[in-house]
Formats: sequence, structure tokens, C-alpha cells
Amino acid sequence: MQVSQVYQLLNTVTQEVLGESAVVAEDLSNVVDIGEAFVNQNAVDNYVRSLSDHIGKMVFVDRVYRGSAPSVLMDGWEFGSILQKVSASLPEAEENESWELVDGASYDPNIFTKPQVQQKFFNKRVTFEVPLSITRRQVLSAFSNATQLNAFYSMLYNSVDRSMTIKIDGLVMRTINNMAGETVYADYQGSDLNTKSGVRAINLLYEYKQANTSAAEMTAEEAVKDPDFLRFAVNRMTVQIDRLKVMSSLFNVGGQDRFTPEDMLHVVLLSDFVRGADTYLQSDTFHDQYTALPNADTVPYWQGSGETYDFSSISSVNIKTASGNDVSISGVLGVMFDRDALGVSNVDRRVTSNYNPKGEFYNYWYKFDAGYFNDLNENFVVFFVA
Repeated sequence: MQVSQVYQLLNTVTQEVLGESAVVAEDLSNVVDIGEAFVNQNAVDNYVRSLSDHIGKMVFVDRVYRGSAPSVLMDGWEFGSILQKVSASLPEAEENESWELVDGASYDPNIFTKPQVQQKFFNKRVTFEVPLSITRRQVLSAFSNATQLNAFYSMLYNSVDRSMTIKIDGLVMRTINNMAGETVYADYQGSDLNTKSGVRAINLLYEYKQANTSAAEMTAEEAVKDPDFLRFAVNRMTVQIDRLKVMSSLFNVGGQDRFTPEDMLHVVLLSDFVRGADTYLQSDTFHDQYTALPNADTVPYWQGSGETYDFSSISSVNIKTASGNDVSISGVLGVMFDRDALGVSNVDRRVTSNYNPKGEFYNYWYKFDAGYFNDLNENFVVFFVA
């Protein structure tokens, strides 16, 4: 074991803490141990200097990862594979002949009026598996007792669970991202996103600039930290919630008559936007209920963090949609959608195993199947800045 004398450093630290000297450069190389992959050959005692150091404590990096993607899990079933959705169109009004009676006229009560019904079928699945091999006899020499061995196995099983969670979260976010991409493409058809605001893909920065000519040079990064813009954005989002409650064909790509009550509305917002609103609006507002964002799930990014968590990376969606359209958009602040607009259905998560008697180890395969769907006939709205 390496033991270092640090009295000189601590004397300097004491003077810095008490204000008796200026802050100086400190060498911490002999204070903090950053660890090694293997114990070096100098790991011996400091008495006779020939006895090997022993491991006194083992700490396993073993914590549960809850994930960050919104929950859009629906139901599952055992037999059959197709998810069928059936909807009916609004019937048209006709003349009420009760108030147009004519002497001698005949009024036929036996006319058949067929309802207009549509159906959609969803019959795709995605699947993956995570393998894990477990031995016992070959690893016993690394531990002092059964408690350590079981903690080691627990860490391995938990690592698989974390891996599964990350991958399933990724699929959920891709399901949301695809719906956002389909919506953006339907409103803009490949045209520049900063030239207008759509009815379903809403460019908040464009609308703000139209209402405030003094903000003509404001960038997307500046907008999410500007109190005036944030107030405008919050107002626009809360107004949109009220609009979605009313029957309309405007807020879904399929142009179907739909409405989304608040208890069936799912709101997902970018964390940077939410924290910006909390910091720049709520902290100095007396009646904070008037500037509060709607209840929502928050996500740290839509597709990925990039290498630096810069705004252009975390707010980007760059995909080829299920319809085959290339969509690249940065500045996505949030989405609102009907519970039936997208989801995860028929989830089948299971584990299979096999014992190899020759190698004396167990193989486990953690498998996952599910159907991820978008229904373009249901309400979905994207908010972005560009």
C-alpha cells in the first residue's frame, strides 16, 4: 500500500481556508486515488514489505436505472398479432322535414343511412436480446464469501436490466420522434422551417417575431432564456391545450375529426425549456400559476445528448420517417399528443437459458418484443423554435 505524507499540502490548505494566503496551485496527485485496473506489484505491507495487501472491502457498482422516456405503454395480448383500430366519421346534418310539411306529400321513414367507418391495422414488431453468461466455479477464487459472490451476480443482472431500460427508452423516444417527423413534414413539405408556423408543427419563435418586431434577430438559443419569449411560449402551449379539447380536423396529419380531453392528453417537454421557464419566470412571479407550464413529462433530449449537451444537439430530431420522408429539425421544445396517437403495445419481455455442461456455465438471453405504433389520424402537435 502506498502511503504519502501530506502535511505540507495541509499547511498550505489551512492558510488558504483561513484567508492567510492567496489561493495557490495544489498538487493532488498524492491525495486522491483514481484507481487502477489491476493491483500493481508494490501492493505490499509497510512493515516487512513482503506481505501482499489483501482486499478489505468490495463495492459493486449496482444501482437501478429508472430511465427517462415517457410512459406510453398500452396493453398486451397472448394470441394474434394485429392491432385493429376502428373509428367512425361524423355524420352530416340534413333538412328537418318536420317543419316543412306539404299537403299530400309522402315522407319516407325507411331510408337506410350507412355510417362511415374506417379501420387501421398495425402489425409490426421490433425485437432484440441481451446475452449474459454466468459461471460459479471459475469465479469463486475472486471472493471471500458467498455474500460477495451474490452481490457480484446481482450487479451483473442489474447491468442487463439497465441495458434493457436504455434500449427500451430509446425505442419509445424514436416512436415519439417519428410522429414528430411525420407532423413536421406534413406541415412544411420540406420547405424551410423558419419561414412560417404550421398548424400542427408550431414555430414559436416565428410567431413571436411576428408579434414583436424588436425580436427579429433573436436566435433559438437566446429564446429559451428570454423571459418575454418564455411567457409567450407558455401562453401558446396552454392555448393549444384548450384548442385540442374541441373537435377539429386541424391537429392530425390524417385530417380526421378528433378531440383530446385533458385527461387523455400527453405532454412531453424538453428539460432545458422547462428549467428555463422555471428559472426566468416562476422565480420572480407572484402569481406563478399564470405563467406555469402544463403538467408534462420532461426529457433531457429527443434523440441524443451529442458530445456536449449543446442546445442544437438535445433539441434535434434527424430521421427518415416511417413514411420514407427525410426530416431534420432542431429547436424542438415539446410535443402534445392524444393517448391514442402513439404507443407501445403487446410487450413480451422474457428470459431463456441454457446450461453448457462442457464449459460449466449458464447462458441467459434477455429478450424483448413489442409493437411501436403511430396513428396519424390522432392529434399530435410539435412546438419548436427556428
